[in-house]
Amino acid sequence: MRIDVTRDVFQLAQVFTIARGSRTEAQVLTVRIEDGGVTGLGECVPYARYDETLDSVTAQIEGLPADMSRMALYDLLPAGAARNAVDCALWDLEAKRSGKRVWELAGLAKPGPQITAYTLSLDSPEAMQAQAAKNAFRPLLKIKLGTPDDMPRLEAVRAGAPDARIIVDANEGWSADVYADLAPHLVRLGVQLVEQPLPAGDDEALIGMERPVPVCADESCHDRASLPHLKGKYDVVNIKLDKTGGLTEALALRDEALAQGFRVMVGCMVGSSLAMAPATLVAQGAEVVDLDGPLLLAEDRDEPLIFDAAGVHPPTAKLWG
Repeated sequence: MRIDVTRDVFQLAQVFTIARGSRTEAQVLTVRIEDGGVTGLGECVPYARYDETLDSVTAQIEGLPADMSRMALYDLLPAGAARNAVDCALWDLEAKRSGKRVWELAGLAKPGPQITAYTLSLDSPEAMQAQAAKNAFRPLLKIKLGTPDDMPRLEAVRAGAPDARIIVDANEGWSADVYADLAPHLVRLGVQLVEQPLPAGDDEALIGMERPVPVCADESCHDRASLPHLKGKYDVVNIKLDKTGGLTEALALRDEALAQGFRVMVGCMVGSSLAMAPATLVAQGAEVVDLDGPLLLAEDRDEPLIFDAAGVHPPTAKLWG
């Protein structure tokens, strides 16, 4: 078995801005695991918020033994981008060897398309209203916020897309006071979900706080070990494979979160169709799906995911799984 990791850059269709900064390209790592003439593929997006870089994640992957299994990865790598790419590549390798799809190997029902959010990046109210109007045909819009001056942005997006479902991602950018002040306006404007309003290290303030709009843990939720710390603070957990460390843990986290009474959102970093492909399996039946990474790109993989009125479709075998 041989593991190769390469860096790939995908240009974005436009500048993408969140509360922590802007970018014009998606920098990803592609993992190829070859064994007996069969190659499995996986992709990850190292994320600085979690102290990951392209170099550090590459070193983690290159330091792996050549004969590991998916389950052995739990002892070899922590939850995060490196384990995600390798885990997903091993799933793909197993599917290609067996002639079965990953969903069959995992004992899942055959997946179908899921409506996905489309993200509007943080900008001036005028620019965000124009973004919203351009994408008002989409059934679900996600707004990047996270500043003390977000009220005009909210109003502008609702004016631009009066009929769309709206969710909000504050990316840890609000204080407890800002969130409490905005909450009734979120209700008035029909916002259906708020992601990570407070910094992960300060989210104790959510305990006992009235939550008229469901609050979703993103930066506060990585894998199953996160769940005990989320009780009483969050209503929903956002499952991202780059946080869980792959499809194996993502499926386990989904089942455990549901068993503990949380609702489930499935999200992504800004990556290509290869990164989204495994997540489409986790997204089956999720309350909110946010797998729009490829829609934000100016270029994608050779065999991209299909997005249409039915939503994001599961991958073809040529892409993954």
